[in-house]
Amino acid sequence: MSETLPDSEHRTVLLRGGDVHSPADPFATAMVVERGHVAWVGSEGAADAFASGVDEVIDLEGALVTPAFVDAHVHTTAAGLALTGLDLSSAVSLTEATEKIRAYAAARPDDRILIGHGWDASRWPERRAPHRDELDRITGGRPLYLTRIDVHSAVATTALLDLVPGIRELSGFRDGEPLTGDAHHAVRRAAYAALSPAQRTEAQRAARAHAASLGIGTLHECGGPEISSEDDFTGLLDLAREEGGPRVVGYWADLDIERARALGAVGAAGDLFADGSLGSHTACLHDPYADTGHTGLAHLDAATVAAHVVGCTEVGLQAGFHAIGDAAVTAVVDGVRAAAEKLGLARIRAARHRVEHAEMLTPETIAAFAELGLTASVQPAFDATWGGEEGMYAERLGVERARTLNPYAALLRSGVPLAFGSDSPVTPLDPWGTVRAAAFHRTPEHRISVRAAFTAHTRGGWRAVGRDDAGTLVPGAPADYAIWRADELVVQAPDDRVARWSTDPRSGTPGLPDLTPGGELPVCLRTVVFGQTVFVRPNE
Repeated sequence: MSETLPDSEHRTVLLRGGDVHSPADPFATAMVVERGHVAWVGSEGAADAFASGVDEVIDLEGALVTPAFVDAHVHTTAAGLALTGLDLSSAVSLTEATEKIRAYAAARPDDRILIGHGWDASRWPERRAPHRDELDRITGGRPLYLTRIDVHSAVATTALLDLVPGIRELSGFRDGEPLTGDAHHAVRRAAYAALSPAQRTEAQRAARAHAASLGIGTLHECGGPEISSEDDFTGLLDLAREEGGPRVVGYWADLDIERARALGAVGAAGDLFADGSLGSHTACLHDPYADTGHTGLAHLDAATVAAHVVGCTEVGLQAGFHAIGDAAVTAVVDGVRAAAEKLGLARIRAARHRVEHAEMLTPETIAAFAELGLTASVQPAFDATWGGEEGMYAERLGVERARTLNPYAALLRSGVPLAFGSDSPVTPLDPWGTVRAAAFHRTPEHRISVRAAFTAHTRGGWRAVGRDDAGTLVPGAPADYAIWRADELVVQAPDDRVARWSTDPRSGTPGLPDLTPGGELPVCLRTVVFGQTVFVRPNE
């Protein structure tokens, strides 16, 4: 991922008069950026020596400068469609969702397909998804594709099903029920294929612009043949190269390794499904769900995982898998260990293979992640949304099993690298909210410090793509940063003794915004990617 700037854009910028979050100087108030990289970080007094030799001076007026966030798991086009189109995540009932669908269909009479996202019947008093005949009437017979909030099941109109020959014979098709498995993947491919190139580009621009407005400098796009389309994936990578905004790192979830390479992916990874999701009862478990009599769906076995990891490692690509249920995580771990036995542990560790979501972990699988050098690419907002004794996790698994999910503290204690993301549109792009969700996990023993969570959402995302020289504001690092309006800076940790010591000047620990639940989150004033401004808040 080497980057260069045109000579005309080799501007030198001095930022001063604020707080610069940097391990190079925990009390820094100023920073110099030159040729797309951090050139210097230091004190206000020393900044005077640079003031006359730069192209621009930015008075921070007390604002906070941090590394830009990295969202390590995004579906960019779908996230953009949720921003610009039909978003049902706020609907509190089936009745409200139905009215939103009706209004959206009426407002877009010329769209050849309607796409929406975010319904969650587990939150509705009716406790059911919309029926296909209801949707047929509302849309006037047009194709409509509506994903559940976890994107692992969907409802569709008859007109969309008619675009998929043999749909009723595919696994996951049960007449009158939401689509799962192969049936869902086939309908999703048909839905996205029906989007016009202009609709796709509009959605991608919307998602990248929104990310920039939140201080996100890099997105890990998780595409794949069962998720989007090759045109969608390559179009997004081209757009990110051609237009300013957050950079995009592409993962293509395909067992066809050469195809992933040909498309420009850094890994045949991302949402390469070992299983599904808990909300849709498709995550693969060792023991049955508490509210059904089955254990979900397994899409990959350990032998397939092993072959894929060996193939990716031998050609210098990352491998990675979507694994949520404990049985799926076990299959991935067993497969990666088998690959290590064939190629050697050192080669597997050096490749930095990834596991996406990794929610149902045990002490044994956590130890295996550490041994094998697997990065846990996780989404703390999942716990904020579905955790707790009254949440969806408890409904699906029972309270005791639900309490074991998303054990971030145990992962960190074992030395497992963490990278944070949103899985947007499953949960919204919201980096400070993500850090807050990890620091104030619904299960107290899984909480980590704000500093550790912030690191996982900045430097952790860079490390997850093999870069150790980025995600922190030190001389020589890429100048990816955001400027924030924030209240007093503090140090927050689950153990108050740690927090008290960290605020002592002798500790040299730079502070971060107070993320106590209920308080206001920082507001992004400016986002810069490789020295180029990609967002400035209006009227600031």
